[in-house]
Amino acid sequence: MRVSSEFSKYALEYNNYNVIQNMVIEKLLEHVTQKPKNILDIGCGSGALCRAINWEYEHFYGVDFAPGMLELHPKSPKIETIYGDFNDDKLFENMLTYIYDFIFSASALQWADDLDRVFRKIKELNAPVALAIFTSNTFKTINKTASINSILKSADEVNEIQKKYFNAEFEVLNYKLEFESTRDMFKYIKKSGVSGSRKILNYKESKRLLNEYPLSYLEFEVAFIYSSKM
Repeated sequence: MRVSSEFSKYALEYNNYNVIQNMVIEKLLEHVTQKPKNILDIGCGSGALCRAINWEYEHFYGVDFAPGMLELHPKSPKIETIYGDFNDDKLFENMLTYIYDFIFSASALQWADDLDRVFRKIKELNAPVALAIFTSNTFKTINKTASINSILKSADEVNEIQKKYFNAEFEVLNYKLEFESTRDMFKYIKKSGVSGSRKILNYKESKRLLNEYPLSYLEFEVAFIYSSKM
């Protein structure tokens, strides 16, 4: 099943599980001191960033490749949701026809097929950015316990790529999210979207991980890129 289909499947429950994503959005918005009027959100999901903005804007463009998420996104004459995949150059060709004052992306670009290419395309849109990307130390203990390699890039890898395109402040933050039980923890992973719904373990391996995971919390590592403090 494609990742986009998985996100759509859980879209109705997603807003109950995106705790970390909301913390990431709060951090991104701290770096916006002026109030951009024309905003692009790449990987907008069900609209958490849009809902968090507390100033008047002229136009908000939200891009996502999961139709179920876009259906839940806030609607208004000022808001335009665009079905598209940031791994597709045609999306960026379309976005070049618009003018943006600011570009956000919260918790999406870690799923880029080619992050270098996506950063280059974002740079071509010629606007300040505030980007957040989950990195390889996310679920560090899960990966260690299950003897699997993270499918995410390390913070150092993200930093090396972003330096090619943005004159940016780069910051890495670590978060922990506590759970009452390991079962609740894995339910969160499945429904939050943080994992990208990519099935790495089979049933037997997943059951063993459920029994052997040693912590009461999940670990997250997020790289933040701010090309301008507006």
